[in-house]
Amino acid sequence: MSKRALRIGVVMDPIADIAYKKDTTMAMLWAIQDRGWSLAYMEQGDLFLQDGRAFARQSELKVHRDPQHWYDLGAPAARPLAELDVILMRKDPPVDAHFLNAVHLLGFAEREGVLVVNPTRALLECNEKLFAQQFPQCCTPTLVSCSEPVLRAFHAEHGDVIFKPLDGMGGSGIFHVQPEGRNLGAIIETLTERGSRQIMAQRYIPEIRDGDTRILLVDGEPVPYGLARVPMAGETRGNLAAGGTGVSRELTARDHWLIKQVQPMIRDKGLLFVGLDVIGDYITEINVTSPTCVREIDDQRGTDIAGLLLDAIERRLG
Repeated sequence: MSKRALRIGVVMDPIADIAYKKDTTMAMLWAIQDRGWSLAYMEQGDLFLQDGRAFARQSELKVHRDPQHWYDLGAPAARPLAELDVILMRKDPPVDAHFLNAVHLLGFAEREGVLVVNPTRALLECNEKLFAQQFPQCCTPTLVSCSEPVLRAFHAEHGDVIFKPLDGMGGSGIFHVQPEGRNLGAIIETLTERGSRQIMAQRYIPEIRDGDTRILLVDGEPVPYGLARVPMAGETRGNLAAGGTGVSRELTARDHWLIKQVQPMIRDKGLLFVGLDVIGDYITEINVTSPTCVREIDDQRGTDIAGLLLDAIERRLG
């Protein structure tokens, strides 16, 4: 039990619609309630700003470890966000205008002393695919462009290439183009919306067949096990949302080297909960908005990752 009972708000997707068996936010909510802390539930549309102060329609939340009845919500009431000690921003991507506006509103709560996890400045600065490019020594050859000639030249150079949007999640919009370049023009045209939208191209990493591993960092420190998301037969996407299978594995020496490259900046930005996506020897993304895979690792390894996060939150509150 904490020295004092903290008041925790959570901004999330509708709790009625979550995947109960694997939702990471649920692990956090159970851990919060187990400590005797109170929970206030909000969706993105519940946030509002009035006369320079951030408010939300908040509902008291009780959670249960019951797949038939996993939550109870109280009646919503408009309250200042500054009444909370901590707000977990757990709204899933896409990082669109609605998401960014919500982050700006949470920034007003931060200025009144609320700890937002992850910090709003980092959420605004760290596009999950572009953030990794600040560590080129950790990445496979990568290009970001909306120009068809530039994208075609990258494919001609590397032959086997993944094309993907900068704001997707769960493996959506990812295309694998092999050396013969089948449908290359249509893929570029579709993803770039005829040259009006920047996209990412990366040299294909064949080790994807062994899985796209999610490595979780809590306050900069790695959980000792990652989750290798192994693609279905015939798939190039390991994402669990795309049918991949999650198999926990111990971190390798290369994983620890990659972590050491990114740790200083992650700590400098105050990021408390981060997910690195690693294929083979390379980081492909750094997830800061709503990292997942806690339940799968906990179930397979007996870890308590949400508990580690709450310990880090208590340290940060000091």
